[in-house]
Amino acid sequence: MSTIEPYRISVEPEVLVDLRERIGRTRWPQAPLEPGWESGTEPGYLRELLSQWQDFDWPAFEKTLNELPHYRFEGTHFIHARGRGPDPLPIVLTHGWPGSFLEYRDLIPLLTEPDDPADAFDVVVPSLPGFGFSDWPVSPGVVNAVVADRWHRLMTEGLGYRTFAAHGSDLGAGVTTQLAKLHPRSVTGILLSATAMPRPQPPWSDAEQRYLAWMDDWQAAEGAYAHQHATKPQTLGYGLTDSPAGLAGWIVEKYRDWSDSHGDVDARIGRAHLLATLTLYWATGTVTPSIRMYYEHRRQPTPVTERIPVPAGFALFPNEFVPLPNPPRELAERFYQVERWTELPRGGHFPAIEEPRLLAEELRAFFRPLRTQSDPFAQRSDIN
Repeated sequence: MSTIEPYRISVEPEVLVDLRERIGRTRWPQAPLEPGWESGTEPGYLRELLSQWQDFDWPAFEKTLNELPHYRFEGTHFIHARGRGPDPLPIVLTHGWPGSFLEYRDLIPLLTEPDDPADAFDVVVPSLPGFGFSDWPVSPGVVNAVVADRWHRLMTEGLGYRTFAAHGSDLGAGVTTQLAKLHPRSVTGILLSATAMPRPQPPWSDAEQRYLAWMDDWQAAEGAYAHQHATKPQTLGYGLTDSPAGLAGWIVEKYRDWSDSHGDVDARIGRAHLLATLTLYWATGTVTPSIRMYYEHRRQPTPVTERIPVPAGFALFPNEFVPLPNPPRELAERFYQVERWTELPRGGHFPAIEEPRLLAEELRAFFRPLRTQSDPFAQRSDIN
């Protein structure tokens, strides 16, 4: 039987020395013909970022990370932070790309130590397969449904929870949806943000038709990264694994464009978080296995074709994938049992970083009425 093992983060010093040397040897391409970020990451910004990356004190940051309770289970790295309250609700939080478990550092204490102890959560933050300190996939086919089964084993067999809540954004929203689809008796409810809606069969409402047309326009203008991830991740991975400048340019553009940054990514995401994220990807060599998830989903899609029989909430942040708007509620209701739909005043694709307090309050509010339901599906005949 697999067991939970304590884990301590430790990056070898020679990895950091090599990183600094590689940054110093950066071979810069021709400057863009127009100023700004229109054709990609702006070179002046990237030069400054790399200069600060050379001086980033990862050992000090690593020390703060190790103050959190880290573990491993069946090759999955995760944080397990206990809530301080009379009956904390277990919840699993799943990140996306280009994120990591680091996204939830500010959110964790808001959930484990709320003002009202009755709102406390036991928080579990796993790293997706091939991300951070989780094992890399050793065979093809690791898609959302596979990860959902792993999370279910972690929460039930590993940690001993009979039922639990779940939240995810980006790729994590897909994993969370599959968790509810495959294991509805175990999942109290799901709250999603930064989630893509399936394209339903027509007829479409006017709002749905406008949203789907906007999606097509956004994919044509901004979706090249996803197409590359989904078709030739290995080719891209050589450059991103070998070049700090390439890795930083690829990732920081997404944090700038997908957040509520209005062009100032440092003010919204924070330079320290950017440098820590880049170092995590670099030190673990995980950029290629992380982007491979797109490839696996193209080859083996796991679409939602039936309504998920678990209470669902949606936290919609207004600058999600600007200028792509959030989906209409009627589209979500085709696939989810929507019980809470909140359009928040600010924030973007990375709510746990940008607006952790708003996200924490949404999680508390959505799950508050579900906490007393020990088996909300006991009388349902459509649950396996």
